Amino acid sequence: MTDARPPDAAAARAERATAQRRPRALRADAERSVRAILEAAERVLATDPGASMEQIAEAAGVARTTIHRRFATRQALTDAMADAAVAQLRAVIDEGRPETAPPLVSLHQITASVLRTKIGWRFALDLPAAPGSAAAEGQRDVARRCLELFARARDLGVLAPDADLEWTRRVYYALIGEALHGDDAGTDPDILAGRVVDTLLHGAGPRSAAGHAPA
Repeated sequence: MTDARPPDAAAARAERATAQRRPRALRADAERSVRAILEAAERVLATDPGASMEQIAEAAGVARTTIHRRFATRQALTDAMADAAVAQLRAVIDEGRPETAPPLVSLHQITASVLRTKIGWRFALDLPAAPGSAAAEGQRDVARRCLELFARARDLGVLAPDADLEWTRRVYYALIGEALHGDDAGTDPDILAGRVVDTLLHGAGPRSAAGHAPA
């Protein structure tokens, strides 16, 4: 007769725990691989938009087949890049606490962080967002939160009570775009953020002794 002793409970629990950890470890490895591919694609395509998938694979330190396993087409890769870049924008906006921090503090922090993100994801953020994509939804959310921050700023007297918030948002976006070009492109993002916010709030008109444009 065979020995029918029950299995050791502690050993069984350890085996289950190992089995549960293994899928998470595999997922983490896959996420790191995807992240490496997206970041390499940004570096390569920002320099040479016509670069091949093979060049991107080499820059990422992975086999060409790995890229094709993750992204069936070049379009799938660039769509994923756009999604990742906009997700980063949303993350830095969260860090700026636009709903709770003093508006000027939040606006400066968010502006500097957005500039850094746009510098790091210049190619991806210039891509048109596909309708219905995570990038398109993210861009709408970024615009909405920008308007909400400007509304708080207006309510607290930082912006004029009759300020057109949509026009202000468009001007703000244009200033950020201009900060990334020309001779200022290599300037520290915190300095650029100060210029963007100062121009947004005060323009180029003369200042009063108190530092505000005269009425």
